[in-house]
Amino acid sequence: MSQETDAVDEAIAGELRLMDPGVRTSQSLTRPLLDPHFVEVGASGRRWTYEEILAALPEMDGAAPDGPHYEPSDITGVLLAPGLVHLTYETTIGGARARRSSLWRRQEPDAEWRMYYHQATPVPPADA
Repeated sequence: MSQETDAVDEAIAGELRLMDPGVRTSQSLTRPLLDPHFVEVGASGRRWTYEEILAALPEMDGAAPDGPHYEPSDITGVLLAPGLVHLTYETTIGGARARRSSLWRRQEPDAEWRMYYHQATPVPPADA
């Protein structure tokens, strides 16, 4: 496999882990997946920082083991530069769809990939 394919595959694996209810409810599992400079613009339009999202994630959609879970589709990625991957995809949860974009970065060649930026945009029902 190429370096680009490996990088994209690792970022996708991290993205999928962040949708897992067991990860979402555990700061010890979430923390290593998020860059300390992480920022998210959620589907609500709210801007989240690293500490804010860590505190709120266990109560957010997709965290309850017996509740609705994120269903991702059409995940694609590209290596923008060494140590920087851009992912795009769609999710459905509880009937609501969103288009998503994430930047994953790796600071050191042997370091783990971490989500640096994430944005979600709701898909209006007319586009569904």
